[in-house]
Amino acid sequence: MRTDLIRKTALTAAGLAFTGGAIAVPITAAYAMSEAKPATQTQTDRKGHGDRELNVRYEAQPNFYYCGPAATRNALSVQGKNIDVDAMAKEMGTTEAGTNSINDITPVLNKETGKDAYRSVEISSSSADDKQTGKLRADIVHTVDEGRAVVANIAGTTTDVDGAVHSFEGGHYISVVGYRDGGETVKIADSADPNMASYWISVDNLADWIATRGYSAS
Repeated sequence: MRTDLIRKTALTAAGLAFTGGAIAVPITAAYAMSEAKPATQTQTDRKGHGDRELNVRYEAQPNFYYCGPAATRNALSVQGKNIDVDAMAKEMGTTEAGTNSINDITPVLNKETGKDAYRSVEISSSSADDKQTGKLRADIVHTVDEGRAVVANIAGTTTDVDGAVHSFEGGHYISVVGYRDGGETVKIADSADPNMASYWISVDNLADWIATRGYSAS
């Protein structure tokens, strides 16, 4: 399913609407049941003041439209929480069309983390400018330093630091679980394919990947 900015008018009464669309259709293997692979962990690593990774109890999404609940589950796992993805999907209003908006993710993160622990941030333009990229970088560093993961709604195609291509033209949700070089490069936990469960991406590429959508951060 492809979405565009026109859908934003109907997403929230308050007008804080971020274009959704959350069907994960990667170029690589599409998705896998969470039982297909054992959970993996990312070791917490603090190197000086510029690098940090959080412990992730990774699970792949169980179907093609659960990327929103799965990304949220993976994000909450860094806090030691293990919430059933079906329960979260119900709270988010997830259907086979996906999860509408980052605004449906943020309340679930706050319910499990604490009131106002997370907020939704929009990158409304078609590509991120320097100010938006700088804010995303600062938000990721702050959130990860607080021991929490960021959840981002992305769409389109990007390339990670190893040259691998990640394509989700219909939209997708991912978790950001670490950073290095002061946030210039960030670590992604991606529920779409357990064979590519994590990868590093430049924050500039991530900001453009989020563009027209939004993310949830502390």
